[in-house]
Amino acid sequence: MGQVTKMIVDKDFQLAKVDDRLYGAFIEHLGRAVYTGIYQPGHASADEEGFRKDVMELVKELNVPIVRYPGGNFVSNFFWEDSVGPKEQRKKRLDLAWRTIESNEVGLSEFASWCRKVNSQMMMAVNLGTRGTADALNLLEYCNMETDSYYANLRRQHGVEKPYGIKTWCLGNEMDGPWQMGHKTAAEYGHLAAETAKAMKAMDDSLEFVVCGSSNVEMPTFPQWEASTLEEAYEYVDYISLHQYYGNREDDTADFFAKTQDLKNFLHSVIATCDFIKAKKRSKKNIYLSFDEWNVWYHTADADNDKMAKKPWQTAPHLLEDIYTFEDAILNGLILITFLKHADRVKIACLAQLINVIAPIMTQPDGPAWRQTIFYPFLHASKYGRGIALSPVMSTGTHDTSKHSDVTDCESVAVYCEEKQEVTIFAVNRNTKQDLSFQADIRGFEGYQVKEYLVLESEDMKLVNSLQNSPVQPKSRTDYEMADGIFETVMKKCSWNVIVFGK
Repeated sequence: MGQVTKMIVDKDFQLAKVDDRLYGAFIEHLGRAVYTGIYQPGHASADEEGFRKDVMELVKELNVPIVRYPGGNFVSNFFWEDSVGPKEQRKKRLDLAWRTIESNEVGLSEFASWCRKVNSQMMMAVNLGTRGTADALNLLEYCNMETDSYYANLRRQHGVEKPYGIKTWCLGNEMDGPWQMGHKTAAEYGHLAAETAKAMKAMDDSLEFVVCGSSNVEMPTFPQWEASTLEEAYEYVDYISLHQYYGNREDDTADFFAKTQDLKNFLHSVIATCDFIKAKKRSKKNIYLSFDEWNVWYHTADADNDKMAKKPWQTAPHLLEDIYTFEDAILNGLILITFLKHADRVKIACLAQLINVIAPIMTQPDGPAWRQTIFYPFLHASKYGRGIALSPVMSTGTHDTSKHSDVTDCESVAVYCEEKQEVTIFAVNRNTKQDLSFQADIRGFEGYQVKEYLVLESEDMKLVNSLQNSPVQPKSRTDYEMADGIFETVMKKCSWNVIVFGK
C-alpha cells in the first residue's frame, strides 16, 4: 500500500479566511448557457420571467455567491444598450467571438433578476475591446446610480427603480489574446484599464476592479503582460485575472492529475509578479487574484471549431457541451484544493461555466436538468470549504508521471468553520496505482469526531453521468478508525475525500 500519508491539523495553523467568492461561477452568452439553459419560456418549470426553476434549484444547491457576466470573449463586442429596455425593441447582433446570433432577449435586467433568485451577485464585465471608457461609464451609471441623470433615468424608464448595486467589475476579457475583438498590447490595455477604473471610481469609489492577466499560462507574453499591465494600473485595481483550462488529450490519467503542479507554479508566478510591481512602486497594497475562468475543457473543442466554421450565425447552438468523466471530477477537486491552499491571495474564482457550456449542470431543452460529475467536488467545497483555510503539516509519498516529477500522492487541505464548530479535510489520492493509508491528527480540535465522510470513488476513469443514469455520485464511508484525536482510513486510488469533523 506504500507510504502512510500523515497530516496534522491545528486551528493555530491559519493561512487566511476563505473569501466566499472562491466558489463563484461564470455565465456567458455562448451556446446554450442562457437560452434553454437558465432561460426557456414555455418550459414546464419556467417561472413568470421564463427562467427554469429546475436549473435555479441546482444553482442554489451549489450556493454560488458571485457570477461573472456576460463574457468571456462575448463581452469584447457587447453593446450593453441592446440588452436593456423593451424586448421587442432590442437589436439582434452578430456575436463575432462565437460566430452566432445574439437575440438579446435576456439582458442586464433579466440577468440581475435571475441572480437575485439564486442568491448571487453579478460580477460585471465591461467591453474594453471594441469600446472603451465612455461606454463603461454609461453602463455604470445605468446599473448603479440613483442620480437624476440620463442613464440612471433610462433604467427607471425601463421599469427598474432601484440600482443593481454591482460592486465587482472586470475591465475587459483576455485582452492579450490575438483572437479577442479589439486585442491590445499590454501597454495599450494597461493604460486603458487604468483610465477606465479611475473614471469609474470617480462615479462610485466603492467599486473594486479586476484587470486582465494573461489568457493562459502558455501565452508567449506571460508573465510580462501582467507586469506591464500592472505598471499602468496597479493603484487603480484590486485583482488580476487568471484563466486556465485543462485537458487529457493524451489519455494519461496520472499526468492529468499532476497538472495542478503546473497550476501551483502559475499562481506563484503571478503572485511574484504582483509583488515585484508592488515593491517597484513602493506601494502598501496587495493585488489579489481572481481566477475567473477555470475548468476542464477539451472534449468538444475540435467539433465546436468545425461547427463555428461550417455552420455560423445560429442562435444558441450546442457549443462547448463537454460531458465530464470521473477523472475530470477528480481534477476539479485538485484545483479547488490548490485554490484553498492559496486562499491568502486567491480571493475570487469562477468555475467556467455554470450551465450547459463546460458546466456542472446540463439541461435538455424541453426536459429535465441534471448534474455532471464535476458538480460534486464543487458542491462539497462550497458547502464545507467556508471559514479559515488551515496549513496542515503533511507528509506523503511521491511518484513521477510522463511529464511531471515528484508528484505528491495525496493533495489535501483543511478548512475550519468556527461558527459551526467544524473542521473539514479535503483530500485527493491521485496515485493511479495504489490505495493510500491516510492518518489525520486533529488533537488540536479537542472533542471533535467524524460527522461525515463523503467520497467519489471509481475504477472506471471514463465513467460519466447522463440524463438517464448518474453512476458518479458521492457516497458515505464508515470504514475508518477514530481514537484520541487520530483519524485513520484507507483512501482508494484516484479518489476525492471529504472528512467533516465536529463537536
